Amino acid sequence: MQKIDLKSFLAAVDVPADWVGIREVTETNSARVVRDGVPEVNGCFTTQGLMVEVLADGQFGYYGTPNMTDKGISEAAKQAYAQAKKAAQHATYKFTDAARPANVGSYQSPFVKEKDTITPGELNKTLLDAYNQLKVSDKIVSARALLKTIQSLFRFVSSNGSDITQDFLMLEFDLSATAADGANQQTRTFGGMRGNCLQMGMEFFDKWELLAQAQKIGEQAIELLDADECPTGEMDLVIASDQMMLQIHESVGHALEVDRILGDERNYAGWSFVNIDDFGKLQYGSELMNITFDPTLSSEFASYGYDDGGLEATREYIIKDGVLLRGLGGMESQIRSGVPGVANFRASSWNRAPIDRMANINLEPGNSSFDEIIGALENGVYMESNRSWSIDDYRNKFQFGCEYAKLIENGKMTKTLRNPNYRGISNPFWNNLKMVGNNDTFGIYGTPNCGKGEPNQVIRVGHASPVCMFKNVQVFGGT
Repeated sequence: MQKIDLKSFLAAVDVPADWVGIREVTETNSARVVRDGVPEVNGCFTTQGLMVEVLADGQFGYYGTPNMTDKGISEAAKQAYAQAKKAAQHATYKFTDAARPANVGSYQSPFVKEKDTITPGELNKTLLDAYNQLKVSDKIVSARALLKTIQSLFRFVSSNGSDITQDFLMLEFDLSATAADGANQQTRTFGGMRGNCLQMGMEFFDKWELLAQAQKIGEQAIELLDADECPTGEMDLVIASDQMMLQIHESVGHALEVDRILGDERNYAGWSFVNIDDFGKLQYGSELMNITFDPTLSSEFASYGYDDGGLEATREYIIKDGVLLRGLGGMESQIRSGVPGVANFRASSWNRAPIDRMANINLEPGNSSFDEIIGALENGVYMESNRSWSIDDYRNKFQFGCEYAKLIENGKMTKTLRNPNYRGISNPFWNNLKMVGNNDTFGIYGTPNCGKGEPNQVIRVGHASPVCMFKNVQVFGGT
């Protein structure tokens, strides 16, 4: 890793811009995968580079470079300046440096054990042991244990006084077991396809807890082979927190990105059923629906102190008592739209310009225990862990499949169900939210692969939620 002085680079910029910012990102990824008893991936790579951005004639221009010298910065600034001047010829909005607030501060991921307190050999052995626990039967035809550690150092300086350092340590962990009996095949994972993504240290690796989880996953994959098909019909649905992660992500998070609502993403990622004039008015869900943008929650995947435009990140209610209050829009989108937003102007790395992105989008806990939720239902289904998802370009009509389900009869969970699915329309679905679990049902999850933008940016997002119950949902079976 090359050590550089960003402030001296800032002084090397020699274009007549109204504002200049330089963002450095250094990231080291270490990935390990054991599949079917064989180490499949065991590697480490580091990327490092700079994004130079300038404001000229009311427009921002960007240019990323791995050439971290005075000459490299000077050339990048000239390219960014030329881009801004060209953009100004076709501008729909004129910005000032108010879109880049000046802040000084730092952030560091919370952790107890540093990355190097467990050796690579010990980590590989843990993954192999986890694989062996997944393989509970010869009917487990494939199993996998995955671990990725990410160390990311962010530094941002600007001509109006910003000086921000952020140091992140993140983990992605997954366990998966596929069982087969003839044409019948069932897969069970640890939280639904790499849902266990957290910002913390090596204290995550409580070996005995992970091995117990691995055995449970293998056993449930076998259990699903002989399970009844999920029934079809309109009924009450209880959704586990690991599946609520995706429900929030798709039907709330993406729908409320302000650049999407303004039409910026229409060509690629889509639009939204939400309109600008809905903020402050729309009854998005029932009065039990309280959604926060919370970059401060310890251990959640997308916690941070400042976004990539320098705006300080604070916890804010997006939806309160079911009413839509704020959009997921950084300073640029807030200025353009007049809609109150949050600090979510984010880039996936040094070679991408920031855009409006989700971060930690959470459903706040309610007052119901898990037993109270199940006990309130005469006829329903409980579902865990996402298996498949589909939602239209307006983030409105959706259909999700889960891995594992239980039938609920007369206030009790009875038999296991396979191939559970449900569908709905975002606004009516959330208005049918009738019970929200308490803190004991609250789970913290994340995803490493949320895609958006042209050129594409794959970014890390966190979601936390309690168990929830929705009335009158279309549930159906089938693979």
